[in-house]
Amino acid sequence: MTELACAAAIVERAKAAIARLGRHFIDGEWVSGSGAPITVENPADGRAIGAIAAGTAADIDRAVAAARRAFEDPAWQHMAAAERERLLLRLADLVEANADELAAIETLDNGMPFGPSRMMAAGSAISAIRYNAGWPRRLTGETVPVSVPGQWHGYTVRDPLGVAALIVPWNAPLAITANKLSAALAAGCTVVLKPAELAPMTGLRLAELVAEAGFPKGVANVVTGLGSEAGAALVNHPGIDKISFTGSTATGKGILRASADGLKRVSLELGGKSASIVFPDADLARAIPGVAMGIFGNSGQVCAAGSRLFLHADVFDRFLDGLAEFAGKLKVGPGLNAGTALGPLISAAQKDRVMGYIESGRSEGANAVIGGDAPGGAGHFVNPTVFVDARPDMRIVREEIFGPVLSVMRLSDESSDDLARMANASEYGLSAYVWTSSLPRAQGLARRLRSGSVKVNGSGMEFALPFGGYRQSGIGRENGRSGVEAFTETKAVMIGWQD
Repeated sequence: MTELACAAAIVERAKAAIARLGRHFIDGEWVSGSGAPITVENPADGRAIGAIAAGTAADIDRAVAAARRAFEDPAWQHMAAAERERLLLRLADLVEANADELAAIETLDNGMPFGPSRMMAAGSAISAIRYNAGWPRRLTGETVPVSVPGQWHGYTVRDPLGVAALIVPWNAPLAITANKLSAALAAGCTVVLKPAELAPMTGLRLAELVAEAGFPKGVANVVTGLGSEAGAALVNHPGIDKISFTGSTATGKGILRASADGLKRVSLELGGKSASIVFPDADLARAIPGVAMGIFGNSGQVCAAGSRLFLHADVFDRFLDGLAEFAGKLKVGPGLNAGTALGPLISAAQKDRVMGYIESGRSEGANAVIGGDAPGGAGHFVNPTVFVDARPDMRIVREEIFGPVLSVMRLSDESSDDLARMANASEYGLSAYVWTSSLPRAQGLARRLRSGSVKVNGSGMEFALPFGGYRQSGIGRENGRSGVEAFTETKAVMIGWQD
């Protein structure tokens, strides 16, 4: 019998939750959908774990109407900031109390190994909610001197935008849903969440916890279904004031076009092709596992994955040897199995896409020194892959693969300007990673790199810092003050008086 990464009782609780979470959550009630059910599979073996309702335009209408009523209800609209904070902190406590179960649901639904699912997915969800819970009492405006004739008091306030559509991807649904949801609620919005149909279950479980925390009915609604149906109906709905989307660049462009008629406020966190740069003075004991997990973590299904490695010639061979040794020890398998480091890709289609890129890399002249293949048997697995002899014109270097595939390019002694030009030579600009012991070099490159975030000698998500991209990596920012203010509109007020 395979040893589990978590207690069998936790897995059973997760399966029981999945079995009951097959309906929409609208206006505080679990309601059946008007469309045929959609089967949800475990990507580790392709077997069905449950089913969700296929949302239609009618279901979206109902959810948006509920969110609008809740937004306009004084119980929410005039709720004291301290009370919104208390509800969010209560939600964070409930997520923490159920973190093992949520992590197991994520593993069954998405394939993420249980260890990362518990520590990063559930841990990030708790951290995000608690961080955003602090904002309701801090969303302040400013007093502005007024220069027009007369006596005036001028100031600004931040009003919630209204009803927000939250559209969440399948690669890290628990953490991303918790972050978007808590930011929108902290700002005073109400929401309609559309989870990805490939991994919807933690979003539905969060809805149960929102109700348990005591949020008013209709403040948070969830409609499941296909992006082409439920997602499109949500984006195009005239009752939506704000769209917050994380996903592919192609879909983001479509959402931006669809939002134009209603001039909906839009935040888009899209694709990436992030560069990692390793200098000879880097601490290789930290850099090798850091670079490796920066692309192999979550099987490469991370928008900020460091998928392009610029490696200095002086440490090229030593680094690659260490990388090969590290990757060779990464256990690929089902996420519930003990010791698994890399789980499956989300679907057969995603596996085919990644294997297609691997074949493209070979055909264009790159050499796979690690991996380049897929394990046999059931499940959508791909072994960690490292290409050398990569060139900037290759598809594996230019295009987002969203799999455990790293392209390596050799550096000599390029100037910071040259390095920045190479790293910036992408239609994306989400993240960048620099490994060096030189503070001047790190600061100089950080100024030159055209990326929404630059990490030096490490990686990770900090919810107090804004996250988003340049160029085709998106519009707007999540996290930090910017992430909550994205759900608000600024209002200017002038009050005149006479002495």
